[in-house]
Amino acid sequence: MNAVARPRRLLYVVSLFPCWSETFIVREISALIDAGVDVRILSLKPVSEALLQPDAARLLDRVRHPAQSLPPRAALAAPLVTAAMLLRLTVALWRHPQALAKSFVALARGLGQIDWVREFDPDLIHAHWATYPSTVAWALAQALHKPFGFTCHAHDIFSEDQLLREKIERAAVPVTISRFNVDWLAAHATPAARRRLRIVHCGVALTELPYRPDGREADLILAVGRLDPIKGFDVLIEALALLARSGRSFRCRLIGDGPQRAALQAHIARHGLQAMVTLCGALPQTRVREALYAAAVFVLPSVVCADGNRDGIPLGLMEAMAAGTPVLSTTVSGIPELIRDGEDGVLVAPRDPAALAEALGRALDAPEESARRTAAARARIEQSFDARREADKLLALFTEACRAA
Repeated sequence: MNAVARPRRLLYVVSLFPCWSETFIVREISALIDAGVDVRILSLKPVSEALLQPDAARLLDRVRHPAQSLPPRAALAAPLVTAAMLLRLTVALWRHPQALAKSFVALARGLGQIDWVREFDPDLIHAHWATYPSTVAWALAQALHKPFGFTCHAHDIFSEDQLLREKIERAAVPVTISRFNVDWLAAHATPAARRRLRIVHCGVALTELPYRPDGREADLILAVGRLDPIKGFDVLIEALALLARSGRSFRCRLIGDGPQRAALQAHIARHGLQAMVTLCGALPQTRVREALYAAAVFVLPSVVCADGNRDGIPLGLMEAMAAGTPVLSTTVSGIPELIRDGEDGVLVAPRDPAALAEALGRALDAPEESARRTAAARARIEQSFDARREADKLLALFTEACRAA
């Protein structure tokens, strides 16, 4: 039995650090550091985003990015582990050549840092996402005889399957972010998911988001998120067009960036909503929070895409609820585990612009009705989605795994 009381050093493997849309990883790592754990971060991609949030900037001296070219010995690092992992990946992904090629690159980049990882000597290696990062974490853990864990979220399980069954069954700390995910994985990946997976929510930093339900701009609708099909922002624009045709006055700010930006801008223009709807792009966290405290309602109309991809439990909704902003979303994935319809906020069916428009109209016309839910929403976040409490849960799982190793 290992005598380690709890892990002193942890290695996190992620696809990209820093990443604007993954502030939940920053908060989790920061909470672990505040708890006394030395955390280092292995990013599988070089820095590519211009916007750097202050919380992420404070962690940059802990990050290792991939070398411009792989060192010659990278291909020889842990040859037996490498060969076994390459075989697993080939068998699982040969029908998906792009994912297979990216897995090979990620594996080479990760194992190319094995000397740095060995020198750091982590007690456990953990990854966010059940795709390339967890593949690398598993390989490094095998090569260095360490336990490994991973947290799976959304696209990495709903539209990808990169050794999901094997990872769930073999990881020392297999984690996901919702009960919905546990049930889905038990049905689609392995029945062992119900027994092995542990739920640790992504959370918000409550000290940075005081509850302020008052002082809001009565006509301001806010949406925040990556401009990705799963967010349903095209449905939101359709709903806003219905509101405009009904004669209702409103403004909508959509904060975020992503692959749908041009299409959404064209959609706004087709409906003649340019004076009412603004695509703000990605903004610093301070500006996002200012918008949260100004908005009359926060809306995120998440959908299920044709390939099965969907949201997990969106962080934007959590932050709005913590701040005292009334929230409106859909019954997709784990969102009903966050928002109890009629108690903490309002939920409508996905891909229903008419229902969304009606709910937005009620939120704007009867702000007192929405405001009554905000205290319950804040309490919900404090109880189950506090980043520090959730990091403590994760640290307890890491400790158990290290003692068993």
